[in-house]
Amino acid sequence: MSKSLVIVESPAKAKTIGKYLGDKFIVKASLGHIKDLPKSDLAVDVERGFEPTYEVIEGKKKLMGELRAAAKGVDAIYLAADPDREGEAICYHLQEELASKKADGPKIFRVMFNEITATAVRKAFDNPLQVNTNLVDAQQARRVLDRLVGYKISPLLWDKVRRGLSAGRVQTVALRLIVDREREIQAFLKEEYWTIDVALNAKKAPVLKARLAKINGENQAIENEERSAQIVKDLADRVYSVQAVGTKEKRRNPVPPFITSTLQQEAARKLRFSVKRSMMIAQRLYEGVELGAEGSVGLITYMRTDSVRVSDDALADVRGFVGERYGAPYLPEKPNVYKGKKDAQDAHEAIRPTAAMRTPESMAAFLQEDELKLYRLIWMRFVASQMTSAVFDQTTIDVLAKGKSKTEYVFRATGSVPKFDGFLAVYEEGKDAKDEDDDELKLKLPLVTQGEELKFKSLDPEQHFTEPPPRFNEATLVKELEAKGVGRPSTYASILSTIQEREYVKKEGGKFYPTELGTVVTDLLTESFGDIFDLRYTARMEEELDEIEEGKIDWRTAMGSFYERFAVDLERAATQMTDIKRMEKPTDFICEKCGKPMVIKWGRHGSFIACTGYPECSNTRELPSAQPEEMGEQGEEEYCPNCGRGMVLKKGRFGQFYACSGYPDCKTTKQLGQAAKQADVPLEEACPVCAKNLVKKFGRFGEFIACSDYPTCKYVKQKTVGVNCPTCKTGDIIERRSKKGKTFYGCNRYPECDFVAWGKPVSKACPDCGNPYLIEKFLKAGAFAQCPNAECKYKEALAPEEVVA
Repeated sequence: MSKSLVIVESPAKAKTIGKYLGDKFIVKASLGHIKDLPKSDLAVDVERGFEPTYEVIEGKKKLMGELRAAAKGVDAIYLAADPDREGEAICYHLQEELASKKADGPKIFRVMFNEITATAVRKAFDNPLQVNTNLVDAQQARRVLDRLVGYKISPLLWDKVRRGLSAGRVQTVALRLIVDREREIQAFLKEEYWTIDVALNAKKAPVLKARLAKINGENQAIENEERSAQIVKDLADRVYSVQAVGTKEKRRNPVPPFITSTLQQEAARKLRFSVKRSMMIAQRLYEGVELGAEGSVGLITYMRTDSVRVSDDALADVRGFVGERYGAPYLPEKPNVYKGKKDAQDAHEAIRPTAAMRTPESMAAFLQEDELKLYRLIWMRFVASQMTSAVFDQTTIDVLAKGKSKTEYVFRATGSVPKFDGFLAVYEEGKDAKDEDDDELKLKLPLVTQGEELKFKSLDPEQHFTEPPPRFNEATLVKELEAKGVGRPSTYASILSTIQEREYVKKEGGKFYPTELGTVVTDLLTESFGDIFDLRYTARMEEELDEIEEGKIDWRTAMGSFYERFAVDLERAATQMTDIKRMEKPTDFICEKCGKPMVIKWGRHGSFIACTGYPECSNTRELPSAQPEEMGEQGEEEYCPNCGRGMVLKKGRFGQFYACSGYPDCKTTKQLGQAAKQADVPLEEACPVCAKNLVKKFGRFGEFIACSDYPTCKYVKQKTVGVNCPTCKTGDIIERRSKKGKTFYGCNRYPECDFVAWGKPVSKACPDCGNPYLIEKFLKAGAFAQCPNAECKYKEALAPEEVVA
């Protein structure tokens, strides 16, 4: 019986799709990209129209052999990667590798579906497509752009600041936003102002509390205590009466269903999930979850989208649910239609549950805690988006204070009372800060009539100060990036992760603070590449990538216009970029050992104070701490980065520390002033011992990959370096650690093969003595590959991309 081969990205997705397709289809997983630009070379030929050179990724060659074997004897190959640029690039590279040279070889098709349900999958296979080369070109243009920026600029940072730093086309702009915001906060000059509230008794309770709104019919700021005292004195012995009272109906409309960026923001606000965590969980919900006898089912639509469009079938489904569950008053006459962004890609739908009838309550038994939290959020938002508006009665009372002086004072109180909850019966969108609606709902007003005299109770003058703009958290940074058109929501998770991993920013109390290193790197890059790392230019590049995707411009043309200005900046930076390593700043300090002046210098751990008498005098001291003033942000609650619960302060053998309040379900801890231990990151790779998923773990010696079922299964994946053993010729060189934690390299066939090296082997033969490999060495002049033969002195410089920082 003839069969067809289907290739998706992950085993979870393969399992769900395989259930719908039946025995005539073989479903395999590519585990993400199978080809990429090699790390050892720029791999972009600028002279030949930015021609990239792709290679099968190290570690994927065996998988590709399995996919080629599976492709033999099938009638057709269906490429079913995710419906976006990255997915299209995966399909394109698979097509390159699997295309048959024979005329009667299997035909290759592209299938796409917005949700992994039986109907959507069958519909996609009934109408197969071809790989969209415009989408591939847009992905390739982004990849080439990022490679050129990273590969060309990173060596400058290595030379001027320290080894191992990186620059990214979009990550640098995100970092710049954080640095600029910090400078705004530090430069902010707070201004004093006062408010004056009056408490009055009406004929009926409660007490009426109103705020001074107008003086002689005009809004007037009360700048200081002296002016406040003058007004309070003038208000003595006045008669208060209701000047006007008005009530109007106010409607609050439901918000549209989630797109990627709004899901990331709301999950950060309400669940305390990082952007990266939200996207990982959403991926699992999309690819399929085991629902008992029903098997693996995709619970949500594709989670990388900027469209608020909803299919007719989904609208009919949710409207039926709303009418049945909540009744006719909650169901609008026609479906609510939302307007998307002008540059939204409308090929996808909004993020929604694949079936409204699958309520969070009915899914609770099948989902992990964090999966259920995110699913509930998506489900509530979607259901609420197709419900009627909430209605409030908004009442405003103006109170006139009459007295002997001619000055007229008007106090105002505004309150809202819910009249019909509408969509709020299901969901209310979170906010980054309180607004007038919150204050109005809190304020309870008495029933009064125009002209009614009120009994004076008290005056309350209060001092306030203006506050600086708040520091970014994950939700507000994503919001800002989207508003500025920088990057795309699908890339925000990696951007936020990278700037933290590179130690350019630190996160405290959920807020981003730039580190000294992050500030130095930002200043250097904006000084030399101000136009490339400009917000508007970066946004324009995103628009050009969209235009490439739509087939409006050729990707090589876009690369050419970028590289023209980039090359000029690069040439200038090579000679003019400030050399932080060699820069000295004078201080008022005098060396207590030799009496010479001391200066601020830059070292591998940041700035420090050193004696100018070096090397004769090597006296150093730490730079005095210049901890930024919190300016209203003190007392920020710490939240667990792994589950979103609050962190509580505990005391242990080694002093105070933060621990997750979800213990024992979540065992995250954090020393005061340190980052929390990172959570395990699930991988789409099975353990060869027990077949459960592997996870990336973070130990005291760095990250490693091990079985998720530890300690039942103690499998740890060996970290290969991509070099064959030079002694036995059959084994692979792996990274190992001694009992004291020191890294060394050995053959994975140990003890059959006893090859060891303290330096990392490089797969290059020595051109002088013929030794089969070189050793990676780091000297003051940079990274080198050096011959391990003691009698041979050969060494060569390594390019930044050849070195793993």
